[in-house]
Amino acid sequence: MNHEALATEMRGLRERVPGITDTAVAAADGMLIAADTAAVIEAESLAAIAAAGLGIARRATAATGRGTFRQTVTHGSQGCAAFYACGDTALLIVLGDEGIDLEGLHERIRPVLGRVAAILAGDDPEPATAAPYTSGLLTGAVTEPATATEGV
Repeated sequence: MNHEALATEMRGLRERVPGITDTAVAAADGMLIAADTAAVIEAESLAAIAAAGLGIARRATAATGRGTFRQTVTHGSQGCAAFYACGDTALLIVLGDEGIDLEGLHERIRPVLGRVAAILAGDDPEPATAAPYTSGLLTGAVTEPATATEGV
């Protein structure tokens, strides 16, 4: 796994979407893979909590006939936490402040998930291009990643 490429993806997402404060990648079993978080965030605990929530989210998605789990967002009084399926075995965790543009995040996350899944699989994906941020609008075409992002 290319740790630098993974760190670049995490930093790049933070730079492209206003309001992101922290990011992490966790294995579906709760082990921390990588973190770009503030010192006050216990990244290992965050990874474990994300994995526990994954189990509930997967069951809820299946029980309601909504297909395979892709994402969930929790909202608190000081921001939100978004959890995205990243390939079959990992989660990308994005923490944001009260001003995060969730629509912009959801628009920009799919290609990132594909590249992170490829990095975790040991492939060398094309790096992200730093398209300028436009609130609510994505510059360029969005395509589904070649790597499966269904079911963690």
